[in-house]
Amino acid sequence: MAVIDQKTAFDADKFTASVIGIAADVGQHDSGVHQHRKGQILYAPQGCMTFALEHAICILPPTKAVWIPPQTAHRAVMTNVVAYRSLYFDGTVYDGPEEITMIEVNDLLKALMNRMAFWPWDKPEAEMVKTTALFWEEFYLAKRHDYQLPVPVDARLNLFRTQIMQDTFLAPSASSLAESVGLSPKTVTRIFKADTGMSYQDWRQQWRLLKAIELLSSGMLVADVSVWLEFSSDSAFIAFFKQQTGKTPLRFMERGTTLVT
Repeated sequence: MAVIDQKTAFDADKFTASVIGIAADVGQHDSGVHQHRKGQILYAPQGCMTFALEHAICILPPTKAVWIPPQTAHRAVMTNVVAYRSLYFDGTVYDGPEEITMIEVNDLLKALMNRMAFWPWDKPEAEMVKTTALFWEEFYLAKRHDYQLPVPVDARLNLFRTQIMQDTFLAPSASSLAESVGLSPKTVTRIFKADTGMSYQDWRQQWRLLKAIELLSSGMLVADVSVWLEFSSDSAFIAFFKQQTGKTPLRFMERGTTLVT
């Protein structure tokens, strides 16, 4: 059995196979903070996931896959229907990257992950070797991406940090944030520089990009995303998005609409 739903109790670490795959369609879901002894590859050909890591948030849009190393605490939040494929690898058999790694998914990787996700959990090890070796070869050849955003750890921004993962969160202006936490704008800037390596303005722009990808992945129109993120016009939003990603919003999302079955 490899197809699960929200009611299925599943723990990849309970299986002895070196590769375990699952496939699922999930609506609104919050995994809670957890970790696995096995490393995990996660791919969502439809929908979008938001990850909370120890000191960062991460967006996983369609056409991208993410590697989560063993024993890495993470929390996955899905706010719209997400069709996802997940592969778990025994770290004593397969050595994945030591850090969170996001890659571009080409057609071959998509086909391989889809096939492996539907493998029965008692599949003989000898029957998995060649496909798994080809998967890792393609993984390491794939283009890398970084849709992670570091979050401040300073205790004075605890409330702000908890709000970031809320579906309705909208990153405020620097002055509004400073007022809400009872600090001066200079102090807020100093905290962000120390904790994230970037100014709050740069952080906010990066957050807007990740949120735009999430909203576009949910099917929201470009014009509506522009309004939601408080851009002055659709053209201003498109120009911002293209500057950040090298593609227009529609071009960026175009390969995320087809699910391999």
